[in-house]
Amino acid sequence: MRILVWHVHGSWTTSFVHGGHSYLVPVTPNRDADGRGRARTFRWPPDAVEITPDELRDTDVDVVVLQRPHEFELTEKWLGRRPGRDVPAVFVEHNAPRGEAASSRHPLADRTDVPVVHVTHFNRVFWDTGRAPVRVVEHGIVDPGHRYTGELPRAAAVINEPVRRTRVAGTDLLPGIAAAAPLDVFGMGVRGLSCAVGHEDLPQHRMHAELAARRVYVHPYRWTSLGLSLLEAMHLGMPVVALAATEAVEAVPREAGVLSTNPDELAAAVGRFVDDPDLARRCGTAARAAVRHRYGLDRFLAAWDELLEEVRR
Repeated sequence: MRILVWHVHGSWTTSFVHGGHSYLVPVTPNRDADGRGRARTFRWPPDAVEITPDELRDTDVDVVVLQRPHEFELTEKWLGRRPGRDVPAVFVEHNAPRGEAASSRHPLADRTDVPVVHVTHFNRVFWDTGRAPVRVVEHGIVDPGHRYTGELPRAAAVINEPVRRTRVAGTDLLPGIAAAAPLDVFGMGVRGLSCAVGHEDLPQHRMHAELAARRVYVHPYRWTSLGLSLLEAMHLGMPVVALAATEAVEAVPREAGVLSTNPDELAAAVGRFVDDPDLARRCGTAARAAVRHRYGLDRFLAAWDELLEEVRR
């Protein structure tokens, strides 16, 4: 199957392009948001190939995987075919709704020709998708292996742009956590955090190694669909301390760490894990077992194969 898909979210696309199809990834001369091409900090298989807008015009495509509303227009302009009418298409909704969440109407709510595919059941519940067909394909992760050592008595978090996204990402909760244990924050735009040591611009495999050396993983997000870095940390074998919000309450079982809406309890839990390596190791092992069962790559890719075959009929 020849699948047109934009490189929008690195971790999700990394899993998606492992499915054994041909993945056509748009690339533009300046590699902007509409043409990033192949990932540079993630490891992708050779079946994910870069293609220019001019090349797309003469390329056969079996299905288009859309992820942003304006990609409808880009597809028609670059491919010369209308998604959902001239070429089968699905729309992947990665994000939780903004604004009035419970009453947010999805941009595709009035369409019936393109299914909306949510990555979490939390997304499905909060978006008003109107007449659009709806599916849920939960995340799947390329397993980085059980790499946890926890040798460093420090906590770790992965947050992109923590200053700009302070409330959404829970950055304001980090000082309390940092008071309980030294804290390292990985991601884009993290340097300059006063409460933590920032690490950015690391390839995924190097970031995994750095995370696995820390004693405990912290997930402070107030509002997100489900951070894939949380699932990656669990795959590594890290225990988790997470704000009990959004899909995290489904992804992290009790034996894998601590979920709470109380910031004081989150900080106390981080302190307990840092002070008790054996407890951290036991919870991390449980976290890895749970995430491999629910968010394994094979299940993810099988679900996508079934859905893509369905929309092509």
